[in-house]
Amino acid sequence: MTGFVTSGDGTAIAFTRVGSGPPVVLVGGGLDDGAENAALAGALAPWFTVVNYARRGRGDSGDTAPYAVDREVDDLAALLATVEGPAHLFGASSGGALALRAAAAGLPVGRIAVYEVPYLTDEPLRAAWLSYVDELGALLSEGRRGDAVAAFMRLAGACDPEIAGARAAAVWPSLEALAPTLAYDAACLGDGRVPVAALAQVRQPILVATGGSTDPHLARLGPSFFDTAADALAAALPRAERTVVERSGHVPDPAELAPLLKTFYAR
Repeated sequence: MTGFVTSGDGTAIAFTRVGSGPPVVLVGGGLDDGAENAALAGALAPWFTVVNYARRGRGDSGDTAPYAVDREVDDLAALLATVEGPAHLFGASSGGALALRAAAAGLPVGRIAVYEVPYLTDEPLRAAWLSYVDELGALLSEGRRGDAVAAFMRLAGACDPEIAGARAAAVWPSLEALAPTLAYDAACLGDGRVPVAALAQVRQPILVATGGSTDPHLARLGPSFFDTAADALAAALPRAERTVVERSGHVPDPAELAPLLKTFYAR
């Protein structure tokens, strides 16, 4: 089924729900309107009631100014109210940071799995992150959505020819439409550091996962970037379990990830 929930500030949040069983809510990452998790939702549906949603400002979801991370936590709270019992969470990339923020805020969630949350443990990379956040704000304030997407791609390691190729692709207008939400992802990640003090309050079991393959367009981040971030994240959580999804890159293979999540959520 598809539908909408109304968040605390009146924003309509679009979602789909498939399957049956214990509830799981999927939280998407940067430049994703929920489409990236759609295949994972289908792979989990034989065992779970899966809620996949478009975060505010994305897809059919609304967007009410001013933005605050707390409003995205409220969006999750509204979605959780549509299912029976505490729901498990899965958060991809910056969506993992949001899922952890929601748990730290006290939302009634069960187990949480996060995948390749891009926290920054290297000071030069963190300096690049802070510079990007400043640049992103300036570009969006000037309405330069395409340049904002390009800045995000450049931060992730894309070179100029790759960015030029992306600009010429049919998907580019949809990426430009999502560009304002890059600021929302940046807010979820804060200054880029692992938020140790906040995460110390998270008592749920957490699965901290990374992929075993490096995506070519992220290669300049370094082969150990996500693993190093995940190790630091796991160290900050009271009840963390660390794992690697061997044949997956930054977008995990649902056929490989779903059985892993099934086992983790069922414990």
